Amino acid sequence: MARCLVIGGNGFIGSHVVDSLVGRGHEVTVFDRHRLGSRQFEGRGVRLVAGDFLNTADVRASLEGQEVVLHFLSTTDPATADGDPTIDIRTNITSSVQLFSACVDAGVSRVYYASSGGAIYGDQDHPGAFAETDVTLPVSPYAIGKQAIEGYLRYFRRTHGLESTSFRISNPYGPRQNPLKRQGVIPIFLRRVAEGAPLTVLGDGSMIRDYLYVADVAEMIAEVVTVGARHDLYNLGSGVGTTINELVRTIREVTGRDVPVEHLPRTATFVDRVVLSVDRFEQEFTTRPTTALADGVRLTWEEMVEHERRR
Repeated sequence: MARCLVIGGNGFIGSHVVDSLVGRGHEVTVFDRHRLGSRQFEGRGVRLVAGDFLNTADVRASLEGQEVVLHFLSTTDPATADGDPTIDIRTNITSSVQLFSACVDAGVSRVYYASSGGAIYGDQDHPGAFAETDVTLPVSPYAIGKQAIEGYLRYFRRTHGLESTSFRISNPYGPRQNPLKRQGVIPIFLRRVAEGAPLTVLGDGSMIRDYLYVADVAEMIAEVVTVGARHDLYNLGSGVGTTINELVRTIREVTGRDVPVEHLPRTATFVDRVVLSVDRFEQEFTTRPTTALADGVRLTWEEMVEHERRR
């Protein structure tokens, strides 16, 4: 088992990955801004280091004695990066490069990075599921930044021998996802249902995405860390495409509310269809997604309702 540092380990995906790593016997340290009283992860024996990802000294201090680093922190989301593309460059990209340099100095053996499978392939006329060998044509600043960080990992592997693996995660959703952020259509839709507001759909609702329940994502990642990776890149998805219209129907069935829908024009960075091929992962590992979309939406909705009840 490895000594693992999870950067952003108190966030949405990171906290679930922490729980899965602990469940597999790893020694886990979480680096995040949040203090002990606000932890999201449930795993026992986790060491929490509070720090600022934009502070190089904080990051370097957290790396001491670590064998594996999982980089699951993002300072932006698609909306904030689109509003000001320079924020992603000045924060995510710059601080990630500084992290990788610090990993080299600290003797870290491997970095795992949470990239984007839902945006990095871009708006291509692709009839099937995207494989890791397909061309990436990101059209949004958020996705362009993810691709850039993947590239810097290749650079550090070539020049410093820092091994790395990037996970192109499709469209993760589930408990602990902040519905107030402008990322993740499922929590955004459920929040609007809870508020009695209409759902806002871009275009005619035919947009297709590959949704993956967060606990399934975490188990897939934890197996890669435990078993070891043969490749430097894996798609993580369900391999199944779902239209927004189908998602709306599922949300109505789960919540029991006939929520109205408002249609808006597509944006300039709109991507019509993204489904991921997970053949590479399935040829190498045994973990599979087990949560059906309706079940995952129900669990997400129940957590949101319970959270509101406790407020």
